[in-house]
Amino acid sequence: MIILPQHGRARSGTSIGYDMNLRLLLFPALLSATLCAATCAQAQTRVGEAVLVQNDVVRVATTTSPISVGDSMMRDETVRTGADSAARFVMADSTNLSLGPSATLKLDRTVFNDEHSYRDVAIRMATGAFRFVTGHSEKSAYKITTPLATIGVRGTTLDILSQRARSVVVLEEGAASVCTLNFQCIQLTQPGDTAVITSTGGKVSITKTNTPPWNFAANCAANAGLCAVNQYADASPTITPAVHDDGMLCGR
Repeated sequence: MIILPQHGRARSGTSIGYDMNLRLLLFPALLSATLCAATCAQAQTRVGEAVLVQNDVVRVATTTSPISVGDSMMRDETVRTGADSAARFVMADSTNLSLGPSATLKLDRTVFNDEHSYRDVAIRMATGAFRFVTGHSEKSAYKITTPLATIGVRGTTLDILSQRARSVVVLEEGAASVCTLNFQCIQLTQPGDTAVITSTGGKVSITKTNTPPWNFAANCAANAGLCAVNQYADASPTITPAVHDDGMLCGR
């Protein structure tokens, strides 16, 4: 708390020093408030929308809350589907993300280039089955990871399976580069090209095949809307109040 003098006036010889000290005391508080507002606005930017929700689909924070069709997907958000559940989200650049049963997805980072494209977007597919269809952003903007692999996109439809000791990446359209965390890489250039990354006894290996051991098609057969592709219709993202990373509640 800053305490100001209650009585009397500063003498002419000390007024300059007093004003300087007051500014020095006020500046950190003003700077903190400004940074908090800017960071919170970025952290809670709307980056997508739920267009299909089947059964149990929730956002995960300190507590879980159900997601319905039309609900926003926010920056830094974790989404989880239950057993016999599925969801599809359309992001602001018209990227389509489909999640099969028992899947967990985290938006690690999103930086907008403009209201309908990203300069940088990081998606972590922690566990489960996914279909990823790129939108309007530059392909180099996308960073997709599983616990075992990193995936570089070059105009792509990808099916991705993330399991405890195995990741499978199937190219449906376009091209992609798949690397292990120790930088062993495989290029996927033809439909059906598949990278299989396995971890056995702490050793990670990657192989390539054109006979996929799995793909997302079975999920599409159970719900055709899961593999449809939509454009993002909203004119611009919206901002909502949020809690700053360091625990401060912005806007108070």
